[in-house]
Formats: sequence, C-alpha cells, structure tokens
Amino acid sequence: MISRRTFLKTSGLTLLAGATAAAYGFIIEPRYRLVTTHYAFKPPRWTPGLKLRLVLLADPHLAEPLMPVSRWQSIIATANSLQPDLMLLLGDYTTSNRFISAPVPVVEAAKAARALQAPLGVYAITGNHDWWDDTEAQRRGGGPTIAQMAFEDEGIPVLENLATPLSKDGVPFWLSGTSSDVAIRKGHSRFESRADLVGTLAQVTDDAPIIHMAHEPDLFMQMPDRVSLTLSGHTHGGQVRLFGWSPIVPSSYGNELAYGHVIKNNRHLVVSGGLGCSIAPVRFGVPPELTVVDLG
Repeated sequence: MISRRTFLKTSGLTLLAGATAAAYGFIIEPRYRLVTTHYAFKPPRWTPGLKLRLVLLADPHLAEPLMPVSRWQSIIATANSLQPDLMLLLGDYTTSNRFISAPVPVVEAAKAARALQAPLGVYAITGNHDWWDDTEAQRRGGGPTIAQMAFEDEGIPVLENLATPLSKDGVPFWLSGTSSDVAIRKGHSRFESRADLVGTLAQVTDDAPIIHMAHEPDLFMQMPDRVSLTLSGHTHGGQVRLFGWSPIVPSSYGNELAYGHVIKNNRHLVVSGGLGCSIAPVRFGVPPELTVVDLG
C-alpha cells in the first residue's frame, strides 16, 4: 500500500511536471522559440538547372502578448539572413481570439514586412483569418480584404487568384496563388470559398514549372499534375504535435495534410508549421518555424 508521504511526493511531482508543461506550451514555445525547417528536393515537371531557395512565413497571427510587432520584426530579420531567392507570405497575419491582450492591426504587420528582402521578390496570399476578421469583406462577400490592401500599399504583391511569370538566371517559372478556401462565413462550420484555382492556372501561358501558394492545404487535393509544388500554412502543424501526430488539425484530411513535405500521386506539397497561434494560445511539439525549401 502506498504511503501518505509517497503519495504526496508523487502528487507534487505530477503537479510540477504539469505546471512546467503548461508554462512551456503556453509561454515558452509560442513566444520565445523559433526554428528553421529545411526541405530540399527536385519536384516533378521541374526545369533542369533551375535552382531556387524559397523562405516561407506562414500564419504569424500578430497580437499581444505572443506575437507583438517586435517579435515579427525579429523573425523578418532572421528570414532575411536565410538569403532566399523568393520570400513567400502564406496568410493569416493577425488574430482576434479572446485570449489576446491587444490586437495588432494588419497595416502594422504589412509595414514591418516591407523589410523582407529577396532578389526575385516578396509575394503574399491571404488566409482565412484575413477574411474572417474583416467585417466589411464578410458583409460584401468578397474582397479586396484590408490585409490585401495593406500589403499592396507596402509594395508587396498579393496573389489573390493570380499567376505571375518569373525567372532566375534566364530560366522561367510561374508563381501563383489562390485566395482562402474558407473565406466567407455562412453559418456554423459553413464557409464559402474565394479560391479560384481553375481561373488562376488558366493565366499560365507556357510549360514552365508552377509553384502555387494556397493557404489551406486541402486545396492540394484538387491540384492538377501541371503544378510542380504547392505551398501551404493554416494548420500550424496541429499546434500541438506529439511523436509526429496532432490530435486536432484544421483540415478535412487530418494528419495526412497537417505538416511537412507530403507526396501524393507524384504531386508535392509543403505545409509550414507557421509562426503564431490562432484559436488557442498554445504550441507544444511544433515550435514556430521559418520554412526553407531548396528546389532543383
């Protein structure tokens, strides 16, 4: 039979472990950690000799206290130090959940992003929170969102169902982006898409490889073979991830599209773990990350 002393000691250690885990998940990992995750591969339908470095910044969700402007600026400086050819912003720049102490206007997020540097450019897309937190866009049922206008005002193109031709060392490729697939609230757990994948890809006029930005990874399941690589955020890697598994993933496909480099039927997707928190102010086992993708 366990003694009272042993019981109290075990209980105390259990409470201490729980408090330590809570402090880590609610404060240390989301507020103070930042990792750089690297992927390197040659996607299908890729032009021989074309080498690109992409740096992805997904889901910063600026708000006090976990992601103030000062932390966003520090992340931007780190992103610049990675020397990408292209800097890509994958949406969800602010948040308005009940756990924040003060919001950060998306215009402040965009102003800070002006410091991002890449020789082939800095490009953005919008995410679901950029739509959900924009009451006027919700009322209209369409854009442009405040987020789109804020980034464009700072000289950062927002690929809202757009494709643009680019090249490196004379070798052409396409960068395309779609809007959020769950943009307009239509009731409890019901949303209307503003992603026009068919119309976006119809803008491509040659056989050069396509890199596509889609905030929600579920759109990957509709991606044609013509697209060499899809880049997404949105899931935050599940925000809590244990042994490569997340108990809650905001995707219809669960852990299949929760995080990392996914290959399905020779189609490639990279899902960034992202930087911030949205619904709950916790990250555990999936620290905020800058995602580096070396292609070719």
